Amino acid sequence: MKHTFDRLRLSSVHRSFANAEGEQVAALKGLDLDIERGEFIALLGPSGCGKSTALNCIAGLQPLTGGEIWLDDQRIDVLPPEKRGFGMVFQNYALFPHMSVLDNVGFGLKMRGMGKSEIERRARAALQLVQLVGHESKLPGQLSGGQQQRVAIARAIVIEPPVVLMDEPLSNLDTKLRIEMRAEIRRIHGGLDRATIYVTHDQDEALSMADRIVVMREGVVQQVASPKEVYCRPKNLHVARFMGYRNVLPCTLERAAGEAVEVSAGGVPLVGTPMEALESKSAMIAIRPDDLVRAEAGTPNAFGVHVDVVEYGGRDSLLLVSAPFGKMWARVEGEFVQGERVTLAISRERALVYRPEAAS
Repeated sequence: MKHTFDRLRLSSVHRSFANAEGEQVAALKGLDLDIERGEFIALLGPSGCGKSTALNCIAGLQPLTGGEIWLDDQRIDVLPPEKRGFGMVFQNYALFPHMSVLDNVGFGLKMRGMGKSEIERRARAALQLVQLVGHESKLPGQLSGGQQQRVAIARAIVIEPPVVLMDEPLSNLDTKLRIEMRAEIRRIHGGLDRATIYVTHDQDEALSMADRIVVMREGVVQQVASPKEVYCRPKNLHVARFMGYRNVLPCTLERAAGEAVEVSAGGVPLVGTPMEALESKSAMIAIRPDDLVRAEAGTPNAFGVHVDVVEYGGRDSLLLVSAPFGKMWARVEGEFVQGERVTLAISRERALVYRPEAAS
């Protein structure tokens, strides 16, 4: 397998399996995706959405039941995993506990029949890239979780793979280490000129690390876009909910006005941004709690609320409020008192309007 490439292409990839009743269940349904050399791609979605299945199909750990995978002009879904030459990083590290760090990193090269001096040279270079120089003779059990994960990454990249595949690699680390390792993985990726495909259920991980995010649901891609696009302009209500738009409320379409739409929710007039074609008077408005601000009465797109619950968060407070159109969450700067009445507002650009889910 060549070490460099221009494009990895997944064409109508399907993967089905038999459930306990013997029925075929589709885990992937026609996945199409082009990945360029040097890109960092995050496969994002809840458990069971097909993201790990997609990664395993790329790696060759699970066979396709339809479609093809190409590395430039070479079809690779017909090749066994070892012939694809991809580097893999798992969430459980999968290190050999009785081997030194240096031997763990060089194991893949040893299996390829490489000479001892060349193995050591490349293993030391990989450890330098992941900033573990000085730990070569230690056993995995003598390292912290973050250091063990770096060893796993070094082992994956030392074979100089065309693609590095990572399956929830930070899920076993504490919050502080996860944040540190995000930056480390992104730094390591930047020094490789290789594609990285990264599976996660964590929106913050995907937003902070990826060049493009592939949002999946029930084996189907919902949106492929930059982190900013996925965060600010979710393509449908599923993506919006998954990306933090906790307030999804029914509304009635009153009038379309260019790039804006006028709706009413619980008798409150609001102006929002349509994210898809609205085919009836019935619609849904999605609002992220962080996008609400405290405002004066009479401010455009403002409405009065009753504060039901206050969770103090330092500079801001997380509020559960009762609005004229129902309960909603708001994360707003300042301090609040349970039972008080306040006015909140949302900008037109951040109030996203969708078709009702039954019509999506």
